[in-house]
Amino acid sequence: MKTTNTNTQQTNNVESLEIKQGKQIFGNIASIETTGFVDGPGVRVVVFMQGCPLRCLYCHNPEDAFFNTERELISPQKIVEKVKRYMPYFGGGGGVTFSGGEPLNQPEFLLETLKLCKKNKINTALDTSGCALRLEKDIDIYKEILTYVDLVILDVKAVDEKDYKDLTGQDIKYFYKFLNLCQEKRKKLWIRQVIVPGINDTKQHIIKLKTFIKKIKHVEKVELLPYHDMAKEKYKKLKLNYRLQNTPPMEKSKCDELYQILIEEQFYN
Repeated sequence: MKTTNTNTQQTNNVESLEIKQGKQIFGNIASIETTGFVDGPGVRVVVFMQGCPLRCLYCHNPEDAFFNTERELISPQKIVEKVKRYMPYFGGGGGVTFSGGEPLNQPEFLLETLKLCKKNKINTALDTSGCALRLEKDIDIYKEILTYVDLVILDVKAVDEKDYKDLTGQDIKYFYKFLNLCQEKRKKLWIRQVIVPGINDTKQHIIKLKTFIKKIKHVEKVELLPYHDMAKEKYKKLKLNYRLQNTPPMEKSKCDELYQILIEEQFYN
């Protein structure tokens, strides 16, 4: 479990976080989980990177949304050295997953780390919302990032402009641009969506999501994740307003019912 230091300095600069010293690049890492089982296939080392341009209503890691300017910066080499220690546990299907925050907002650091992973034959997954504010001006680096990624775990917040804006505070265009890149590069996809009572827990919404997924190629897995409110204490400690204060956790049984609607026919490939 990640801890939050409420005395550290934070910045809301969401465009970039990498620090370059000469030719060396460093990243701002929130934490590293060494035995993850849900963020990709097999046993995973999960690298949680700081900074995110979205301000999702249900964000459960608000401490990672902002850049902590007092946290120790880490080089790609150090990350890969740590991952290599756990390779004996990977078996035939494990590897490393880059999550966040939003890993796409540290693109140079992410790219260099992915390259080192590939040199060491480490399977790589990218757990992302697809929102990269530099995508329009730096598209080539994101294309290169995807070259070194084996699996994209895509967190779908919403599929239309208004819902997306209401939920995240950001423009949906970055999400679709990144998805288009994934399709061009023929990346394997896992699709995930958090289901929140009163926001997207209706049959109509699931049908809309299903229609969206039908148009996407290379989808290997689809997951509906029930919303929980365990982050309330984090918001309180950070003195942030928790906007879903009166929203109850999503009932797993209802989430399962919605999932059955989603998969009642084979619709992804």
